[in-house]
Amino acid sequence: MNNLKTTSKQRLTVTFGIIAFILLIPAVAMQFTKEVDWNLFDFVVMGMLLSLTGLAIELVARKVTSTKWRLIITGAIVLLLLLTWAELAVGLFGTPFAGS
Repeated sequence: MNNLKTTSKQRLTVTFGIIAFILLIPAVAMQFTKEVDWNLFDFVVMGMLLSLTGLAIELVARKVTSTKWRLIITGAIVLLLLLTWAELAVGLFGTPFAGS
């Protein structure tokens, strides 16, 4: 039987590959439409947000042994990412964090 264990280096490589792919989406969209208007600051902020999320999930994968708790904590991290993204994008909660 094959051993399906992955190393930390492999997981981090995949994580940062996914982050690069996600950041390519608005970069490519900007070439075809004026609706997407990101500047360098937007890419840096989103890159940092995605990187911190990916690293937090990697930390959970390394340290938490229970599958149930891994899923719960990872879900909470992803929810926090989505709420932060929504606040930065449209000021969902009207905080000064989003410039409202």
